[in-house]
Amino acid sequence: MQEKNPFMYAVKYALFAILTAFTIFALGFAFKGLIEHNSNGFVPTVDKSNSIRLVIDAGHGGEDAGAIAGDGTLEKDLNLEIATLLTALLELNGNDVTMTRESDTLLYDYFDDLEDYTGKKKVYDLKNRLKIASSYENSIYVGIHMNKFSIPKYSGLQVYYSANNDLSRSIASDIRDSVKINLQTENNRNIKKSNGSIYILDNAQIPSVLIECGFLSNEKELELLKSEDYRASLALVLFSALSKYGE
Repeated sequence: MQEKNPFMYAVKYALFAILTAFTIFALGFAFKGLIEHNSNGFVPTVDKSNSIRLVIDAGHGGEDAGAIAGDGTLEKDLNLEIATLLTALLELNGNDVTMTRESDTLLYDYFDDLEDYTGKKKVYDLKNRLKIASSYENSIYVGIHMNKFSIPKYSGLQVYYSANNDLSRSIASDIRDSVKINLQTENNRNIKKSNGSIYILDNAQIPSVLIECGFLSNEKELELLKSEDYRASLALVLFSALSKYGE
């Protein structure tokens, strides 16, 4: 893992206060670099008058494990843990944010469309994730996933974006830049436009990106992704790129 700057190194430990039920005031103090202080106390930096809803989608869940590492690590679990940390940071900053799932479940029956989902669970799961994200008047979809490839040498975060909304590319670029500057300085992966193989990005009309946070097929990166410390760092660099879209 690349050496992190002092700000990131200090802030990542405050993330664990969320998981150990510290008070909101304690969290606000820990993240004083992310919010501003005025005569009325700590207040969010975000103007809520024209707020954007960030929809954080932890990919897979329930009976759909997603990619599975050689040691049995499940993509669905890592996705949810990173999405939860990212959501907590965004909420603390005052952003409007929604998670599509907060537990180990698929979303095929989220809207109770059918009586029998046999053979249709995956299709309706994806449709419902997009439907949730699109249900807000002003929203951005952010998918959290993991990569896996047959050749184990490949590593590094990769961002895909939807071609259906011009803002998608800008968001993807901001995420890529934040990761490269603050966490993976040797990551030279370019952002990629969805080419018809990513259902949500291909069908979304709202700004939409999908983040492959790392390769479960790369032994070194897998160990990083299994680390709470590294997942906290990932959540922080994603937060750094996304938080401004609530302003």
